[in-house]
Amino acid sequence: MTMRNRPTARQVRLGAELRRLREAAGLSAKEVAGLLSSSSTHMSQIEAGSSGISEERLRRLAAHCACADQALIEALVAMAADRTRGWWEEYRGVLPPVFLDVAELEHHATFLREVVITHVPGLMQTPDYARAVFEYMVPELPPSELSPRVEHRMRRRLALEGDSAATYETIIHESALRIRVADRKVARAQLLEVVRHIEDERATVRVVPFDTDGFAGASSAMMYVGGPIARLDTVLRDSPHGTAFLDTETQLKRFRQLFHKVEKTALGPAASRDFIHQVAMEL
Repeated sequence: MTMRNRPTARQVRLGAELRRLREAAGLSAKEVAGLLSSSSTHMSQIEAGSSGISEERLRRLAAHCACADQALIEALVAMAADRTRGWWEEYRGVLPPVFLDVAELEHHATFLREVVITHVPGLMQTPDYARAVFEYMVPELPPSELSPRVEHRMRRRLALEGDSAATYETIIHESALRIRVADRKVARAQLLEVVRHIEDERATVRVVPFDTDGFAGASSAMMYVGGPIARLDTVLRDSPHGTAFLDTETQLKRFRQLFHKVEKTALGPAASRDFIHQVAMEL
């Protein structure tokens, strides 16, 4: 198969899962390569996501590794066979690769759970709100880079539309509702947009008010992305140094627990909708 110059996060994840199968079986890359009539170099490329793998070879690998998890095998086969070139490919070479990786991940998600502390979730942002967020970057972005970022963010909302849309739950801290990234007009329009998503049943939204007791989760911002099976879930965490994709069993368990811990401190969906509407009316 053709070598990839820059594998996507999804392709890297497939390779990582194949490496985990091999390591769990106690086999070296050289041993597996021999069983598949391949080379250790090619196996390293497959596990790095820089080279693909055929369905036949993947099933042979799973058999040699004595993997009895049929659901996992079928999910990995589907990932290996996927040739989707979604709308995000239009931005290849225009935006940093991570923008494309996030959009691809959301496109394939079975569900999305998010915790936000300082900004309204990207999947519900208005163009004016998103533009204000990107305009605050240092160094400042020229229009040629700013406009594609805003456009890309708006198109990400496709993940919440249509019959195959992912189930979306988000927990928003009150600080994200009250911080004005632009002016009052933009802030009010943004809050009403969140309410619209709730009323259109595109999202389940819960709010953590400032006066909630027992909330110490100021660093709990995350997006938890559901895969075809729980083992293939992914967590996205943003930092000043970029977006991290976390997917080990220990990490996934930790962030599942963290989401539910934050959820316990939040208002219910109906009370949250009324809360957001009230904040909007105060502007």
